[in-house]
Amino acid sequence: MEEVRVTSAWVASHSSHVSVDSSGIEKVAERMTDSIPKVEWDFEGIHYFDNGPLTVQYLFVLDALNFCFWPDKEMSYDHLAAGLKEALQNDKSAFDADRLQKYTGLELRKMLKWPRQLPLEDERVRLMHEVGFELERSFDGKASKLVESCDKSAAKLVALITSHFPGFRDHTVYKGHQVFLYKRAQIFAADLWGAFKGLRYGEFNDIESLTMFADYIVPAVLQQLGVLKYSPSLSGIIESNGEISSGSEEEVELRACSVHAVEEIRELIRKKTGKQVRFYGPSL
Repeated sequence: MEEVRVTSAWVASHSSHVSVDSSGIEKVAERMTDSIPKVEWDFEGIHYFDNGPLTVQYLFVLDALNFCFWPDKEMSYDHLAAGLKEALQNDKSAFDADRLQKYTGLELRKMLKWPRQLPLEDERVRLMHEVGFELERSFDGKASKLVESCDKSAAKLVALITSHFPGFRDHTVYKGHQVFLYKRAQIFAADLWGAFKGLRYGEFNDIESLTMFADYIVPAVLQQLGVLKYSPSLSGIIESNGEISSGSEEEVELRACSVHAVEEIRELIRKKTGKQVRFYGPSL
């Protein structure tokens, strides 16, 4: 994921609204050196897992839909993961490629047992259709075939996903430069690695190549830890619960600077301890 690291570093060095504080990085790295937290995949029991291809299909659908739960304060990733899990437990064919291409917004709501319209519901339905269509066209309808095509390389898997599935192409243009983030494609690789404990569909010889997953929660945590600093204008938008539009300078800087900051923390811990640190989790 070198393109993610390089372009995120470029954003951090040209940022107008977000800055990375080196002293904050030092403090966090020092705090984590002696006690690096380890979180088991599915520690909350909200994911489907049967140790086979159906788990891969479930994770691919889940990660395709894993974005933007704002501004519905009651909706969360846990609702999505658990709702899809229950749907698959009740009907093992629920995520077959041909069925994914036909779901409506109302049917998705019923699947998740959600009483009202989902955030960005039309886009979520579109992505289900896209996933079903491309899996059927290129991978015999199975996400497991997609994974088997990557030769046990997480980086190659991310490249395959972003080449075949436009909805996973998480990149943008910032101040005239292309910036790559690839949040959900990387989460899928990490979810496989975590679910299968580095074996079978989760066996990757380059799992450390993945970066932190650039979303809207991590910047808030890094800001509280003193790693990220915001401009007065950005602070005002956040404090007033204003919307930061997708692709705006502020949004790109928040996400890219988070990636760069976490990479700096990881590298500093490596230098201090000689250990490789993985910043992975199913819903980061």
